Amino acid sequence: MRPKRWWFLVWLGVWASFAGLGAGGCGKHDASGHSLTIAGSTSVQPFAEKLAEVYMHEHPEIQINVQGGGSSAGILAVQQGAADIGASSRELVPAEKVLCETTIAWDGIAIIVHPDCPVEDLTLTDLQRIFRGRITDWAELGFKAHGMHVITREEGSGTRTAFEDLVMAKKEITPAALVQDSNGAVREIVATDPHAIGYISCGLVNRQVKALAIDGVKPTAIQIKNNNYRLTRRFLFITREVPEGQVKPFFAFTLSRKGQLLLETEGLVGAN
Repeated sequence: MRPKRWWFLVWLGVWASFAGLGAGGCGKHDASGHSLTIAGSTSVQPFAEKLAEVYMHEHPEIQINVQGGGSSAGILAVQQGAADIGASSRELVPAEKVLCETTIAWDGIAIIVHPDCPVEDLTLTDLQRIFRGRITDWAELGFKAHGMHVITREEGSGTRTAFEDLVMAKKEITPAALVQDSNGAVREIVATDPHAIGYISCGLVNRQVKALAIDGVKPTAIQIKNNNYRLTRRFLFITREVPEGQVKPFFAFTLSRKGQLLLETEGLVGAN
């Protein structure tokens, strides 16, 4: 009986610790020490890492740990007190509105294909039909016949949630789509497959892939800033309450001219 009692006590201690982290919907998490944890969206992650890198250079007494895991995971980590800041590329749902949100930048969702793909422009309707599985061959759009390879993000991804909201109009993404767990993974697959089509953050588009125009509008910073590009979303930092402690000056840096120019240099559109 002694081994069972020992395991029970260990389990009880772990449960109590977890419950303590999760207590309170908008309770205090004052990061007044010398470290911060940012967790969440893989779309926001590389930009958060860049902000953290520059901020730590200016404030060597502070250590900032940036993690991925997806928007929903980051929001949950903040709710449970496991992270100081949640990074989200989707809007908060009603049950999460007790949290505090700060817009750090605007981003477009780029529809990407291989650079050798002849497609330059899609209508929003055709894009929805592709991801519903109603269009399955490039010949249906007037190009050389070949099956389409549709790449999507996993459930809970902020990029997927935003894509579903902006494109799918409550229609399901085809189960034939290949599911990937990061923007980088989607980009790598599309970069090696001339017949693939996927979607990633505009800020992560590089020479490996080609971003398509949607209804004649390319996903450029100026088109996103002027709200002409239809697949546009906010990048958010989420906290349990109004930023305090070490979180507050980091947010001030992020929203400062220097922080915003840093994000714009990396391909986003500033929040201001």
